[in-house]
Amino acid sequence: MLTDRLPFTFARDQKVLLAEGALIAGPGATLAGLREALRHAGPEAALTELDEDAFQTELMRHYQGQATGIEEEDSDSFVLDDSSREPPPQDLLDGGDEAPVIRLVNHFLRRAVEDHASDIHVEPHESGLRTRIRVDGFLQTIYDRPAAPAKRVISRLKVMAGMDIAETRLPQDGHIALRYGGRSIDIRVSTLAGNYGERVVMRVLDKTAGLRPLGDLGLRAPQVATLEALSAAPNGIVLATGPTGSGKTTTLYSLLKLANKAERNILTVEDPIEYDLPGINQSQIHAEIGLTFAAGLRAALRQDPDIILVGEIRDKETATTAAQAALTGHLVFSSLHANSSVAAIIRLRDLGLDDYLIASTVRAIIAQRLLRRLCPACKTPRALNAAETAAFDSIGLPHPAQIFDPVGCPACHGVGHAGRIGIYEIVTITEALKQVIDEGASEQAIKALALAPSETLFGEALAFVATGATDFTEVTRVVGSTP
Repeated sequence: MLTDRLPFTFARDQKVLLAEGALIAGPGATLAGLREALRHAGPEAALTELDEDAFQTELMRHYQGQATGIEEEDSDSFVLDDSSREPPPQDLLDGGDEAPVIRLVNHFLRRAVEDHASDIHVEPHESGLRTRIRVDGFLQTIYDRPAAPAKRVISRLKVMAGMDIAETRLPQDGHIALRYGGRSIDIRVSTLAGNYGERVVMRVLDKTAGLRPLGDLGLRAPQVATLEALSAAPNGIVLATGPTGSGKTTTLYSLLKLANKAERNILTVEDPIEYDLPGINQSQIHAEIGLTFAAGLRAALRQDPDIILVGEIRDKETATTAAQAALTGHLVFSSLHANSSVAAIIRLRDLGLDDYLIASTVRAIIAQRLLRRLCPACKTPRALNAAETAAFDSIGLPHPAQIFDPVGCPACHGVGHAGRIGIYEIVTITEALKQVIDEGASEQAIKALALAPSETLFGEALAFVATGATDFTEVTRVVGSTP
């Protein structure tokens, strides 16, 4: 059997792969690659031919767990490769013979991508360096060592991100373009000076990740039907609300994908562009040169659009321009920071939008959160306690026979949770709601008319508790304990 697999770069470029003693060939496999693979595996190795997508999937599956090559080195042996100031996108699976500090940084990036982390925190402290990654909303420490070469690691990251390594006092922003087994990964980098040196936080964006169907995001069938109808609307504003990292962009992109027809011109104004959407014209804002969301939206309106996605409404100018776009026959998707769907209406008022304009332009508001799923391998059932029974009673849901708690096992790395699922509170602006909004009604009055208790975020979350998808403690952590 195979004991030393082919180098990743060779396998990728020659379109050949050895896996479990079998020879796998992709389209365009070279004769030299096949000959080398047979030399390693022996002439009796079975040959399997795959198409491009299947070969790339198998390539990444086979190599993503490869050894990082990070060695315990004295800090003086870490050297910065200054020749890579303007590197082409490198592949994280290609280890190479780089300096140890480069391998260490690549290890951080590779670990984040493999664990589907959303962020990486590189933090110098008094005695060394700590690195944490955010997985399913929680930070996990992956590296914390004394006497680590913190300054060199941070300098390496700044070089990769195209930042000024001589400037250590002012905050800087940049980005790193990488590849991971054929996938395009964009790393947004931010630095901030601290007591023990610069702290670096990176947002990890998989730009080639496929968008999941709406039903896979946690939406119920009636909610999916509502969003499909909204994506076909001729005009108006559809808002997604929630805190940072709650999945707003994914929902809006899924709506765009539904609306993407050959006869419609779709434009986006984003910061950053998180996914590549074929057939859709995407633009990146640059606030430092005056291209803000408001300016980008105004420019998009001159491009004969049918649908516009604005990354975020954060000021009066953007809100007013979006409302005018909706009034002139455009469908506008955007996000807004608010705690609930109805609170978004109050937020628009705070931004200076008149009640009559809100009532006449907003078609729907989606509030969402992400709940951690219970690990199916170790979740433990139990009976409801008094507080949980009262919670189900408060929204009119029948009591489940049992609910589940997290435990922790090797399958979930001892956390008790694995993955996340979305909960959604969707308010469609009916004629009755238009009237009360136009009259300047309070948030409580609008909510009483717009949502039944079971349709709130709390009600949607308890429905997942009843099915065993999540636990009651997670619900109270994310959405509180009342509707």
